[in-house]
Amino acid sequence: MTALDAVPRIGAEELAALVSPADAVRAIREALRAGLDPEAEQARTVSEMAAGQLLLMPAELGAYAGVKIAAVAPGNPAVGLPRIGAVYVLLDAATLLPVAFLDGTALTSLRTPAVSAVAVDLLLARRDGVHAVVFGTGPQAWGHIEVLRTVRSLDRVTVVGRDPRRTADLVARCREAGLAAWAGTPADVADADAVCCCTTARTPLFDGALVADHAVVVAVGSHEPGARELDGDLVARAGTVVVESRAAALREAGDLLVPLGEGRFGPERVDGNLADLAAGRVARPEKGPYLFKSVGMAWQDLVVAAAAHRKVTEDMSV
Repeated sequence: MTALDAVPRIGAEELAALVSPADAVRAIREALRAGLDPEAEQARTVSEMAAGQLLLMPAELGAYAGVKIAAVAPGNPAVGLPRIGAVYVLLDAATLLPVAFLDGTALTSLRTPAVSAVAVDLLLARRDGVHAVVFGTGPQAWGHIEVLRTVRSLDRVTVVGRDPRRTADLVARCREAGLAAWAGTPADVADADAVCCCTTARTPLFDGALVADHAVVVAVGSHEPGARELDGDLVARAGTVVVESRAAALREAGDLLVPLGEGRFGPERVDGNLADLAAGRVARPEKGPYLFKSVGMAWQDLVVAAAAHRKVTEDMSV
């Protein structure tokens, strides 16, 4: 038996048992309020492979460090395999020795919606009777529906997907969870309070002019400069544009970079990062829409992985 054999393995089911969506939202919010600076994070390494991309995402915060190795293989779904797979190694910051290995795919499916929920909670004025329109039918779509319930009272959910069967399955899952849900079309954004874009789309999903002034739009599907889920009109008219990190967004967020390259606006279009928003340093005008663009960052994985490990160690000490 080696030292690595004794390191805890936290699989998808155990991670779900250790850290609920509400716990993940709380961990992200607390880290931001404690002074985490998203701008200080080093850029992830992206390596092109024959089947797709490998992403290496390291981070350090307090007593922990960690690294996620993620693989994006666009051809996988055609043969019944996941498009994204990942593993996560959580390290002791003082020694850089592993303290836990986590299912990185499950971790991503938990932390991304939690980050979105923090933004929605700070940007969306309406608290009850919220209508959420969700684009996508995969794990991120369900994750966003699940986590939005922790910060707002959802009155109904409209699912917009390309595959009718998968769309119907997600609608059924929502109903089984006690939510009023229907399949819809892109035009349903006109009646939405919250719009969550959780797709692999490379071109805009809907007409941004339809989005109501009070609505919050979250886009999480792309981390590539040439891919986007939102049109330039929506970004240009938004009352507030918030990103995880200005540096990361201006490096990877096609939703901003494509219209920026077209001369629609300049980098000043970004009003602040998530830490600025959490600290009250971002003005929220009465008229929106309000936009949060996420590309996914390593500190998010680390914060949630650390929360899981702390729970494991607490349980072991009882």
